[in-house]
Amino acid sequence: MGMIGGGKDAFIGAIHRIAANMDGLIELVCGALSIHKETAIESGRILFLPEDRTYTSYEEMITAESKLPADKRMDFVTIVTPNFAHFAPAMMALDHGFNVVIEKPITFTLDEAKQLREKLEETGLMLLLTHTYSGYPMVKEAKQIVKGGSLGKVRKIYVEYIQGWLSKLSEREGNAQAAWRTDPSKSGKSGCMGDIGTHAAHLAEYISGLKITQLNASLNVVVEGRMLDDDGAILLRFEDKATGVLTASQVAAGEENALKIRVYGENGSLEWAQQEPNTLTLKWIDKPAQTIRAGGNYGDRESTYAVHNTRTPGGHPEGYLEAFGNLYRNFALSLQAKLNGEQPKAEWLDFPGIEDGIRGMAFIENVVASNNSNEKWTDYIV
Repeated sequence: MGMIGGGKDAFIGAIHRIAANMDGLIELVCGALSIHKETAIESGRILFLPEDRTYTSYEEMITAESKLPADKRMDFVTIVTPNFAHFAPAMMALDHGFNVVIEKPITFTLDEAKQLREKLEETGLMLLLTHTYSGYPMVKEAKQIVKGGSLGKVRKIYVEYIQGWLSKLSEREGNAQAAWRTDPSKSGKSGCMGDIGTHAAHLAEYISGLKITQLNASLNVVVEGRMLDDDGAILLRFEDKATGVLTASQVAAGEENALKIRVYGENGSLEWAQQEPNTLTLKWIDKPAQTIRAGGNYGDRESTYAVHNTRTPGGHPEGYLEAFGNLYRNFALSLQAKLNGEQPKAEWLDFPGIEDGIRGMAFIENVVASNNSNEKWTDYIV
């Protein structure tokens, strides 16, 4: 793989490299790791990249790599730049025959996401969108449980993603991550909901198998001086008459990455929390609650999807990095099969792609539109 962005001072670039390297299927062979020439070169040196494959712009990298022999050039490019810089390199990579891995949200606008879909259809290439949390084994298990029907018809979904890292005006205090994520010109039209609300929405649709059909959103700017929302709540309607509530906040002081989901059906419910990711709790209307634990040696009691995405025996913690690694492994196995003219296994193909990206951008667009509308709200009169 090649990488665009993610140089020596970037948080998410290192995460991607660890995840990609976890199973020995992927080798980082080139990179345009920063828009700053010196940083790009130094980052390439730190990562032991050859000098002639350490590039100072994505245009230079994609052009040069496309001219290399097929057995030498990169097979795909990973884009880990801020939101506003996703679309152009992705389109150029696809135009030059390279598959794409891309951070979420997939693009800056919904229209750009749709253009990417057209380009993918035109080229027949593959795209992975790194909605990390769908890579956890117990999230895979939860999806299969709902799909299997034991919970009955889904009635209610509660999903929340609560953080506290933006409780102060950190973007004015030298925090580079806060600076671009709260800047409309770099992040897009939504802050909190675009950054972590999209994860919550994706998780709700992924596990339930139901698409959001309507929403009623309220966004807040809690920290004075901030340009984008840092908090919000949304009432949701899903297919098949299910309803839900989505809450996201980055100003819940003291919280870390408290992503949690509860799905209620006619016969029972399930609950999963990212800060205890190896555990899935099932509650039933007519029998005691169950606790399911992740473990690679639990093939006799868990779905093939959960077991395939588990690396260690039960009791050995697997977390964020492994979930990220599962996305890369499934993408790599699917791409390898495609290159060999083989059919990928269903478990390998279970990773987020362009349709998830389009729904993520539609979520942002609709949330902002709903927040800006006065429809559906009733004045509270005492």
